[in-house]
Amino acid sequence: MFERLEQECIADAALLRHFLFEDKKAHAIVAEWEGQPAGFALYFYNFSTFLGRPGLYLEDLFVRPAFRRKGIARAIFHWLAKKAVAEGCGRFEWSVLDWNENAIAFYRALGARPMDEWIIQRLTGQSLKRLADQP
Repeated sequence: MFERLEQECIADAALLRHFLFEDKKAHAIVAEWEGQPAGFALYFYNFSTFLGRPGLYLEDLFVRPAFRRKGIARAIFHWLAKKAVAEGCGRFEWSVLDWNENAIAFYRALGARPMDEWIIQRLTGQSLKRLADQP
């Protein structure tokens, strides 16, 4: 895995099928290059009480190595930005690992700016279950 997080990946085809196509908690698009699958993006909607409107959150973007540097990632971002504007979203957001300098430079070139004052907080696994189980 590109993000060096293999040990955290527990997703399988059944889970993805359920939440993308049955329960529809997220959406995905596939990018093609000359008829071949070249990459994908997985996104979902959130909501901003500050803006009073939805936002589009890009969870994952991946372009296969053989198809990189062909404008595919830029095309995916363009498509998602158009979708966000067309659907009245006030934001288009995503996260990037602090060591991924190539991605950060690419995002800056798109016009994105870091939200340095915000720190992502996360509950997973036993911590999430423990909180959910409290009375």
